[in-house]
Amino acid sequence: MTEAFSIKKYLRDLKLPFCPGCGAFTVMNAFLRAVHELGYEDLSSFVFCSGIGCSSWIPSPYFLADSIHTLHGRSIPVATGVKLMRPDLNVVVFGGDGDIAGIGLSHFVHAARRNLDILVIMVNNMVYGMTGGQVAPTTPLKAKTTTTPYGCFEYPLDAVKLAVVAGANYAARWTTAHSNELKEAIKKALRLKGFRFVEVVSQCPTAFGRRIGFKSAAEMIKWFRENSTTLEQAKKFSEEDLTTKIIIGEFIERHRPTLTENIYAAIKEAQKIGQN
Repeated sequence: MTEAFSIKKYLRDLKLPFCPGCGAFTVMNAFLRAVHELGYEDLSSFVFCSGIGCSSWIPSPYFLADSIHTLHGRSIPVATGVKLMRPDLNVVVFGGDGDIAGIGLSHFVHAARRNLDILVIMVNNMVYGMTGGQVAPTTPLKAKTTTTPYGCFEYPLDAVKLAVVAGANYAARWTTAHSNELKEAIKKALRLKGFRFVEVVSQCPTAFGRRIGFKSAAEMIKWFRENSTTLEQAKKFSEEDLTTKIIIGEFIERHRPTLTENIYAAIKEAQKIGQN
Protein backbone atom coordinates (compact mmCIF):
# COMPACT_ATOMS: atom_id res chain seq x y z
CA MET A 1 0.00 0.00 0.00
CA THR A 2 1.77 3.13 -1.23
CA GLU A 3 -0.86 5.69 -0.22
CA ALA A 4 -0.18 7.21 3.20
CA PHE A 5 -2.61 6.17 5.91
CA SER A 6 -5.24 8.70 6.91
CA ILE A 7 -7.78 7.68 9.52
CA LYS A 8 -10.17 10.36 8.23
CA LYS A 9 -10.56 8.38 5.01
CA TYR A 10 -12.59 5.77 6.87
CA LEU A 11 -14.49 8.02 9.29
CA ARG A 12 -17.55 10.23 9.11
CA ASP A 13 -17.06 13.86 10.02
CA LEU A 14 -18.33 13.45 13.58
CA LYS A 15 -16.80 14.22 16.95
CA LEU A 16 -15.71 11.01 18.72
CA PRO A 17 -17.37 10.38 22.10
CA PHE A 18 -14.47 8.92 24.09
CA CYS A 19 -12.94 10.38 27.24
CA PRO A 20 -9.39 11.81 27.01
CA GLY A 21 -6.90 8.96 27.28
CA CYS A 22 -9.44 6.25 26.41
CA GLY A 23 -7.99 3.13 24.79
CA ALA A 24 -10.76 3.13 22.18
CA PHE A 25 -8.73 5.62 20.15
CA THR A 26 -5.84 3.13 19.92
CA VAL A 27 -8.15 0.24 18.97
CA MET A 28 -9.89 2.29 16.29
CA ASN A 29 -6.54 3.39 14.86
CA ALA A 30 -5.11 -0.15 14.88
CA PHE A 31 -8.17 -1.58 13.12
CA LEU A 32 -8.30 1.07 10.41
CA ARG A 33 -4.54 0.85 9.86
CA ALA A 34 -4.94 -2.91 9.42
CA VAL A 35 -7.73 -2.35 6.89
CA HIS A 36 -5.57 0.19 5.03
CA GLU A 37 -2.51 -2.08 4.94
CA LEU A 38 -4.64 -4.94 3.59
CA GLY A 39 -5.53 -2.72 0.63
CA TYR A 40 -9.15 -1.83 1.36
CA GLU A 41 -9.88 1.53 -0.27
CA ASP A 42 -13.06 1.87 1.79
CA LEU A 43 -15.29 -0.11 4.15
CA SER A 44 -17.96 -1.03 1.60
CA SER A 45 -17.29 -4.76 2.01
CA PHE A 46 -17.69 -4.59 5.79
CA VAL A 47 -20.62 -4.62 8.17
CA PHE A 48 -20.02 -3.70 11.80
CA CYS A 49 -22.17 -4.83 14.73
CA SER A 50 -21.91 -3.53 18.27
CA GLY A 51 -23.89 -3.53 21.49
CA ILE A 52 -23.95 -1.08 24.37
CA GLY A 53 -20.88 0.35 26.06
CA CYS A 54 -17.95 2.67 25.36
CA SER A 55 -16.26 0.22 22.97
CA SER A 56 -19.46 -0.28 20.99
CA TRP A 57 -19.18 3.32 19.80
CA ILE A 58 -15.94 2.57 17.94
CA PRO A 59 -17.65 1.66 14.63
CA SER A 60 -21.12 3.15 14.98
CA PRO A 61 -21.87 5.73 13.68
CA TYR A 62 -18.28 6.89 13.16
CA PHE A 63 -17.00 4.40 10.59
CA LEU A 64 -17.97 5.35 7.04
CA ALA A 65 -19.68 2.00 6.66
CA ASP A 66 -22.84 0.02 7.30
CA SER A 67 -23.19 -0.66 11.01
CA ILE A 68 -25.84 -2.03 13.34
CA HIS A 69 -25.98 -0.77 16.92
CA THR A 70 -27.82 -3.48 18.84
CA LEU A 71 -29.11 -4.13 22.34
CA HIS A 72 -26.64 -4.76 25.16
CA GLY A 73 -24.92 -8.10 24.61
CA ARG A 74 -26.78 -8.91 21.38
CA SER A 75 -24.25 -7.90 18.75
CA ILE A 76 -23.12 -11.46 17.98
CA PRO A 77 -26.63 -12.83 17.24
CA VAL A 78 -27.21 -9.88 14.90
CA ALA A 79 -23.83 -10.50 13.27
CA THR A 80 -24.86 -14.16 12.83
CA GLY A 81 -27.89 -13.15 10.79
CA VAL A 82 -25.88 -10.74 8.65
CA LYS A 83 -23.18 -13.31 7.87
CA LEU A 84 -25.61 -16.10 7.02
CA MET A 85 -27.57 -13.87 4.64
CA ARG A 86 -24.51 -12.12 3.18
CA PRO A 87 -21.55 -14.51 3.41
CA ASP A 88 -19.63 -12.28 1.00
CA LEU A 89 -19.30 -9.50 3.61
CA ASN A 90 -16.66 -9.04 6.30
CA VAL A 91 -18.68 -8.99 9.52
CA VAL A 92 -16.89 -7.45 12.50
CA VAL A 93 -18.19 -7.10 16.07
CA PHE A 94 -16.81 -4.49 18.46
CA GLY A 95 -17.69 -4.65 22.16
CA GLY A 96 -16.46 -4.28 25.67
CA ASP A 97 -15.86 -6.95 28.30
CA GLY A 98 -19.28 -6.34 29.83
CA ASP A 99 -21.01 -6.54 26.47
CA ILE A 100 -19.16 -9.61 25.16
CA ALA A 101 -18.11 -11.52 28.31
CA GLY A 102 -20.94 -10.41 30.60
CA ILE A 103 -24.49 -10.18 29.30
CA GLY A 104 -23.45 -11.53 25.89
CA LEU A 105 -21.34 -14.43 27.15
CA SER A 106 -23.58 -17.26 25.92
CA HIS A 107 -23.66 -15.79 22.42
CA PHE A 108 -19.87 -15.49 22.48
CA VAL A 109 -19.42 -19.13 23.52
CA HIS A 110 -21.85 -20.53 20.95
CA ALA A 111 -20.48 -18.40 18.11
CA ALA A 112 -17.03 -19.84 18.84
CA ARG A 113 -18.49 -23.36 19.10
CA ARG A 114 -20.27 -22.98 15.76
CA ASN A 115 -17.16 -21.41 14.21
CA LEU A 116 -19.23 -18.53 12.94
CA ASP A 117 -17.27 -16.64 10.29
CA ILE A 118 -16.93 -13.27 12.05
CA LEU A 119 -14.24 -11.27 13.80
CA VAL A 120 -14.97 -10.18 17.38
CA ILE A 121 -12.78 -7.45 18.88
CA MET A 122 -13.31 -7.16 22.63
CA VAL A 123 -11.93 -4.05 24.29
CA ASN A 124 -11.30 -5.14 27.87
CA ASN A 125 -11.07 -2.13 30.17
CA MET A 126 -11.85 -4.39 33.16
CA VAL A 127 -14.86 -2.34 34.25
CA TYR A 128 -18.30 -1.12 33.18
CA GLY A 129 -16.91 2.24 32.11
CA MET A 130 -19.93 3.88 30.50
CA THR A 131 -22.36 3.26 33.34
CA GLY A 132 -20.28 4.37 36.31
CA GLY A 133 -17.35 2.02 36.88
CA GLN A 134 -19.08 -1.08 38.24
CA VAL A 135 -17.33 -4.43 38.65
CA ALA A 136 -17.14 -6.47 35.42
CA PRO A 137 -16.49 -10.14 34.58
CA THR A 138 -12.88 -9.23 33.82
CA THR A 139 -12.15 -7.00 36.82
CA PRO A 140 -8.92 -8.16 38.49
CA LEU A 141 -9.10 -9.76 41.92
CA LYS A 142 -9.02 -7.15 44.73
CA ALA A 143 -9.43 -4.20 42.33
CA LYS A 144 -11.71 -1.44 43.59
CA THR A 145 -14.75 -0.38 41.60
CA THR A 146 -17.89 1.58 42.47
CA THR A 147 -19.67 -1.66 43.38
CA THR A 148 -16.65 -3.29 45.06
CA PRO A 149 -15.22 -0.45 47.21
CA TYR A 150 -13.30 -2.98 49.32
CA GLY A 151 -11.94 -4.77 46.27
CA CYS A 152 -13.26 -7.36 43.83
CA PHE A 153 -13.86 -10.74 45.51
CA GLU A 154 -14.06 -12.71 42.24
CA TYR A 155 -11.47 -14.11 39.87
CA PRO A 156 -11.61 -12.53 36.39
CA LEU A 157 -12.84 -14.41 33.34
CA ASP A 158 -10.16 -15.26 30.77
CA ALA A 159 -12.09 -14.65 27.55
CA VAL A 160 -9.26 -15.70 25.21
CA LYS A 161 -8.86 -19.10 26.83
CA LEU A 162 -12.64 -19.52 26.73
CA ALA A 163 -12.65 -18.74 23.02
CA VAL A 164 -9.97 -21.39 22.46
CA VAL A 165 -11.75 -24.19 24.31
CA ALA A 166 -15.11 -23.21 22.80
CA GLY A 167 -13.72 -23.71 19.29
CA ALA A 168 -12.49 -20.42 17.83
CA ASN A 169 -10.30 -20.64 14.73
CA TYR A 170 -8.16 -17.75 15.96
CA ALA A 171 -7.71 -16.08 19.34
CA ALA A 172 -5.19 -13.47 20.45
CA ARG A 173 -4.67 -10.93 23.22
CA TRP A 174 -2.72 -7.68 23.16
CA THR A 175 -2.86 -4.42 25.07
CA THR A 176 -3.03 -0.78 24.00
CA ALA A 177 0.70 -0.67 24.82
CA HIS A 178 1.25 -3.08 21.92
CA SER A 179 -0.41 -1.14 19.11
CA ASN A 180 1.71 -2.58 16.29
CA GLU A 181 1.24 -6.17 17.46
CA LEU A 182 -2.48 -5.47 17.79
CA LYS A 183 -2.65 -4.12 14.24
CA GLU A 184 -0.84 -7.21 12.91
CA ALA A 185 -3.19 -9.53 14.83
CA ILE A 186 -6.20 -7.76 13.31
CA LYS A 187 -4.66 -8.02 9.84
CA LYS A 188 -4.15 -11.74 10.32
CA ALA A 189 -7.65 -12.21 11.71
CA LEU A 190 -9.18 -10.39 8.74
CA ARG A 191 -7.38 -12.74 6.36
CA LEU A 192 -8.60 -15.86 8.15
CA LYS A 193 -12.01 -17.54 8.18
CA GLY A 194 -14.12 -18.82 11.04
CA PHE A 195 -14.63 -17.37 14.49
CA ARG A 196 -11.77 -14.99 15.22
CA PHE A 197 -11.38 -13.28 18.57
CA VAL A 198 -8.99 -10.47 19.45
CA GLU A 199 -8.98 -9.14 23.01
CA VAL A 200 -7.43 -5.75 23.68
CA VAL A 201 -6.63 -4.92 27.30
CA SER A 202 -7.31 -1.21 27.44
CA GLN A 203 -7.04 1.69 29.85
CA CYS A 204 -10.10 3.47 31.26
CA PRO A 205 -8.55 6.37 33.18
CA THR A 206 -11.92 7.97 33.95
CA ALA A 207 -13.93 5.11 35.48
CA PHE A 208 -11.25 2.64 36.56
CA GLY A 209 -7.66 3.92 36.52
CA ARG A 210 -8.09 6.67 39.09
CA ARG A 211 -9.89 4.30 41.45
CA ILE A 212 -7.00 1.85 41.51
CA GLY A 213 -4.27 4.46 41.89
CA PHE A 214 -3.21 5.46 38.38
CA LYS A 215 -2.78 9.20 37.83
CA SER A 216 -3.05 9.13 34.04
CA ALA A 217 -3.71 7.01 30.98
CA ALA A 218 0.02 7.05 30.22
CA GLU A 219 0.70 5.51 33.62
CA MET A 220 -1.77 2.70 32.89
CA ILE A 221 -0.22 2.01 29.50
CA LYS A 222 3.22 1.87 31.09
CA TRP A 223 1.88 -0.64 33.61
CA PHE A 224 0.44 -2.75 30.78
CA ARG A 225 3.79 -2.91 29.05
CA GLU A 226 5.76 -3.69 32.22
CA ASN A 227 3.36 -6.40 33.38
CA SER A 228 2.65 -8.15 30.09
CA THR A 229 4.18 -11.53 29.48
CA THR A 230 4.19 -13.79 26.44
CA LEU A 231 2.67 -17.24 26.47
CA GLU A 232 6.14 -18.78 26.53
CA GLN A 233 7.30 -16.57 29.39
CA ALA A 234 4.11 -17.26 31.33
CA LYS A 235 5.13 -20.90 31.73
CA LYS A 236 7.88 -19.78 34.12
CA PHE A 237 5.46 -18.09 36.52
CA SER A 238 3.35 -19.65 39.24
CA GLU A 239 -0.43 -19.40 39.03
CA GLU A 240 -0.36 -16.87 41.85
CA ASP A 241 2.25 -14.71 40.08
CA LEU A 242 0.15 -14.71 36.90
CA THR A 243 -2.73 -12.98 38.70
CA THR A 244 -0.82 -9.71 38.28
CA LYS A 245 0.32 -10.43 34.72
CA ILE A 246 -1.31 -9.93 31.33
CA ILE A 247 -0.62 -12.89 29.06
CA ILE A 248 -0.27 -11.63 25.48
CA GLY A 249 0.14 -13.24 22.08
CA GLU A 250 -1.64 -15.64 19.77
CA PHE A 251 -3.35 -18.44 21.67
CA ILE A 252 -4.71 -20.49 18.76
CA GLU A 253 -4.81 -20.64 14.98
CA ARG A 254 -6.60 -23.50 13.28
CA HIS A 255 -8.62 -24.04 10.12
CA ARG A 256 -11.97 -25.76 10.58
CA PRO A 257 -14.98 -25.39 8.24
CA THR A 258 -17.13 -22.43 9.19
CA LEU A 259 -20.81 -22.40 10.10
CA THR A 260 -21.59 -20.61 6.83
CA GLU A 261 -19.72 -23.20 4.78
CA ASN A 262 -21.46 -26.08 6.57
CA ILE A 263 -24.93 -24.59 6.08
CA TYR A 264 -24.47 -23.74 2.41
CA ALA A 265 -22.97 -27.19 1.75
CA ALA A 266 -26.06 -28.77 3.34
CA ILE A 267 -28.33 -26.60 1.17
CA LYS A 268 -26.53 -27.70 -2.00
CA GLU A 269 -26.76 -31.33 -0.93
CA ALA A 270 -30.48 -30.99 -0.27
CA GLN A 271 -30.97 -29.37 -3.68
CA LYS A 272 -29.19 -32.27 -5.37
CA ILE A 273 -31.41 -34.78 -3.59
CA GLY A 274 -34.50 -32.80 -4.56
CA GLN A 275 -33.53 -32.83 -8.22
CA ASN A 276 -33.13 -36.63 -8.33
